[in-house]
Parts: sequence; C-alpha cells; structure tokens
Amino acid sequence: MSFFFVGLRPMNWSAAHIHIVTEFVLLGFPGCWEIQIFLFLFFLLVYVLTLLGNGTIICAVRWDPRLHTPMYFLLGNFAFLEIWYASSTVPNMLVNILSKTKAISFSGCFLQFYFFFSLGTTECLFLAVMAYDRYLAICHPLHYPTIMTGKLCRILVSLCWLTGFLGYPIPIFFISQLPFCRSNIIDHFLCDMDPLMALSCAPAPITEFVFYTQSSFVLFFTIMYILRSYILLLRTVFQVPSAAGRRKAFSTCGSHLAVVSLFYGTVMVMYVSPTYGIPSLMQKILTLVYSVMTPLFNPLIYSLRNKDMKLALRNILFRRKISQNS
Repeated sequence: MSFFFVGLRPMNWSAAHIHIVTEFVLLGFPGCWEIQIFLFLFFLLVYVLTLLGNGTIICAVRWDPRLHTPMYFLLGNFAFLEIWYASSTVPNMLVNILSKTKAISFSGCFLQFYFFFSLGTTECLFLAVMAYDRYLAICHPLHYPTIMTGKLCRILVSLCWLTGFLGYPIPIFFISQLPFCRSNIIDHFLCDMDPLMALSCAPAPITEFVFYTQSSFVLFFTIMYILRSYILLLRTVFQVPSAAGRRKAFSTCGSHLAVVSLFYGTVMVMYVSPTYGIPSLMQKILTLVYSVMTPLFNPLIYSLRNKDMKLALRNILFRRKISQNS
C-alpha cells in the first residue's frame, strides 16, 4: 500500500514538517484483479456504445433533411456534448483501473475537475433550452417557426457552451492554489469538489461558498425552469380535444422528460442531499449514473421513443447496406 503516498514532496516549514501534494491517488472501485478486469471491460463497452450511439444521432441529424429542425439541431448538439461528458471521466477511469499506482497528476486532476463541472453545467443548460423548445412547439405552435429560428438555435447553443466553460476557471484556479498537505488519496474514480476540499489543510470558506453557490444556482435555476415549462406544457396538452393529439404531444416531450429525470434525479441526490450520510461506494455509483450511464442511455431513449429518429436511423443503415452491396 506504499503507493498511496507517491507524489508527496516534503517541504520544511518552521511550524511543522508538511508534505505538499504533487499528484493524487484515485482509489476507484475496490476489488481483486479479476473484478478490475471485469470493470475495465464493462466500462470500455459502455464507452464504445456511448460513442457509437451519440455519434449515430449526430450523423442522422446531419444527413437526414427531415431532421433539419430546431428540436433535432438541439438533439444533435446534445449528443455531441454527451460524447465529451463521458470522455471527461471514462478514459482516465479505464487507465486508472489497470494502473498499479492509480495516480493522476496534480494538473491532470484539476483539468478533469474543470471539464467535468463545465460539461455538467453545459448539460443542465442544454436540457433547459430543449425544454424551452418543446414548450414553444406545443404551447405556441403558430409562432414556433418564427421564434425558434436557426439563428436563435445557434445563439442558444453557443450561450450554453460559453456559460458552462467560462463559469468555473476562476473558482477552480483558487481551489488549485490551496495547500493539499493532509494526504493525496481520493476515494473516488474522479476528481470532485468534496474529496479535494477534504484533503486541503487550509480552510477556504469564500472559495467553497462561491463554488457551491454557482453550482446550486445553475442546478436549481435549470430544474425550476424545466418544471415550469412542463407544467405549462401539460396544461396545454390536457386541453387538446383528441386523444391522438395528446399522444403525439406526449411523444415529442416524453424522451426529454425521461432524460431530465435520469440526470437530475441522481445529481440532486449527490449535490443537494447531505453526502456525509451516503457511503462512498454509493456516491461512486450515483456519479456513474449521471456521468457515464446517462450519456449511454440518451441515444436509446431518443431513438426508441421517437418515430422520426427511428426512421432516419433505419434509412442510414439501409443506405449503408446498399452502398456495401453495390
């Protein structure tokens, strides 16, 4: 177990003999070598399927003219985001599983921390924008084409990415400047806020307050906006006289609602409820659900519940078979 203290550089201070962390150890998931190999193969399969599923959605939106609408433009960009969100954790986790030291460099840890939270924030904003799109399409169908133009879609997508990535550099920079001298062991498979702050030997209440306030604001603002949109949407749907019209309206927003429930359900448990009462293994599983499994399930949810997407995927596969046979 001596590798747990790899990366600790001694530094003599007048008050005490303190160790400065130069790299961290991500414990990941415990288990014997056979279990580690199983986990490696499982997460590798999940990652490959995530890339294939979301990549297929991007190709379908790109190549099928019937999907050149605001809803599918947002869906294609969301699939692109999901690829990067999974890539912020899974590749390093795969390397970590096979590593004997399980070490990650100091800069690598904070880069992962930055991308993980920036992409997660971007996902929250994307889900809110997609809720706004569904609200306009169902509650204001006559004005929808003139409001939700291609230009507005591009502006909204750009704002999601910019807001997500410009919100965290300063607080994460200040967190990286804290002295990490207690240990370098992180009982997680990624670099997250709570484990990092637990290793700091200097209190940083202002930095913690700014970080958690910013994260909580994004989380609650987006979920409240999504809930408000769906309350207004459902009120409009129940006023539709025909059952067929109600089914069509539900089918267009059911996929988005399933993704929102899966993502926000686990995120709220992790970051809203007190984590000190949750075992570390359960925290890892919850983080896995919203950061690794959700990007895997999203293509299945959107393709299985959406007739237009199923038809576009069928046409793409059929076109490939024809080109291969010819």
